[in-house]
Amino acid sequence: MNFNYKKKTFAGIPKKYATIDKSLTVLIPVPYDYTQTWKKGSKQGPKAFLDASEHMELYDIETNSEVYKKGIFLVPSFVNSSIPIKKMIDKVYHITKKFLFKEKFITLIGGDHSISIGSIRAFGEKYANLSILHMDAHTDLRPTYKGSPYNHACSMYEASQKHPLIQIGIRSMDIIEKKYIQKENIFYMHEIYKNDLWMQDAIHKLSTNVFISIDIDVFDPGIAPSTGTPEPGGLSWYSSLKFLKKVFKKKNVIGFDIVELLPNKKESSTDFLAVKLYYKLLSYKYMNIN
Repeated sequence: MNFNYKKKTFAGIPKKYATIDKSLTVLIPVPYDYTQTWKKGSKQGPKAFLDASEHMELYDIETNSEVYKKGIFLVPSFVNSSIPIKKMIDKVYHITKKFLFKEKFITLIGGDHSISIGSIRAFGEKYANLSILHMDAHTDLRPTYKGSPYNHACSMYEASQKHPLIQIGIRSMDIIEKKYIQKENIFYMHEIYKNDLWMQDAIHKLSTNVFISIDIDVFDPGIAPSTGTPEPGGLSWYSSLKFLKKVFKKKNVIGFDIVELLPNKKESSTDFLAVKLYYKLLSYKYMNIN
């Protein structure tokens, strides 16, 4: 699937803040869900995300900022949901490298979680001392699933073999994944619930440079029901923001993605949560830059 947004800017911001030359941030939409195994439809996530963004206030109260003025370049469509999974991953890898070469802060919106494989490869080649902060209900650590190493259920396996992988909010996994987890780096949701120091502990385990991958299902389905594999008992909005703000303050976040938004025509609050989360993270990234 392709969707036409050539005339769009993120959140409808003025075009003077949306050119590649004037933008510190690049937003890469990846409308792909070929590997989704239960509810399909996350290929519609980027469109729903961009549509919802046009209804968001651009002043952030908490940081007293209008981060869009730092510039957000929306990358034109470069992938569709009918291409083979390996080709999609290669395309994401190459476009990520392209904008890393331009020294941009790179963000992605999916699509299913398989889109992260390509971007993490590119970040791993550029940045030494890189760790991955993976916020998800699921570990996504299967070496293969349904005959493919590129399934969304495998999205963190390759990264885990190359980088420290700090996993937050986990509450569902297959027993075969147990031997692939980095035991000292995983924060199960039932443990987070009882541990007031989990944020401090998690940040301590991150290296200097951090890529953040956020699956919408890390949130409790009470606030984010529109996702492909919802799990009860997830993170709340403000505890997530509190944690992420600390990460941006203490570490060098070099990029992030938000994946697995599966729009529901009868429920648009998750679309807006994804947009608000995206804008909050940019606000945290630039809050100390004039």
